[in-house]
Amino acid sequence: MKTKTNIKETVTNYAVGDFLIRVKNVAMAKNKEIVVKSNKKLVAISEALKKMGFVDSIKNEKGILTVTLTFKNKQPRLMDLKLISKPGLRVYMGVDELEAKKGPSVLLVSTPKGMTSSLKAIKDRLGGEAIAEIW
Repeated sequence: MKTKTNIKETVTNYAVGDFLIRVKNVAMAKNKEIVVKSNKKLVAISEALKKMGFVDSIKNEKGILTVTLTFKNKQPRLMDLKLISKPGLRVYMGVDELEAKKGPSVLLVSTPKGMTSSLKAIKDRLGGEAIAEIW
């Protein structure tokens, strides 16, 4: 017997923001897994989060994206998240602005070479759209 994945069919204007807030809510509830409808941008964000160490595994099958969060000492690595760019206000940062950003948080940046962390963007000397701040 086949198991049916229960995905809520929601219509959203900003799929990236919706996905990131869902990830934050799952982490705050100390659950390990989130299942959403897949698209290229969400897969790229998930891969970037995996490289940053916030996500343990990603499974993309038949248009369904399953993301498993990383836990350390029964606590999620992703403590909080704040959206920076929104549909009504896109925020772009150059390398100098990314370097000036201080604190323990890291930015999720959409660069011409794909989604990456602010640390990697600074290393590669790339600017781009600041999607979210994660700590």
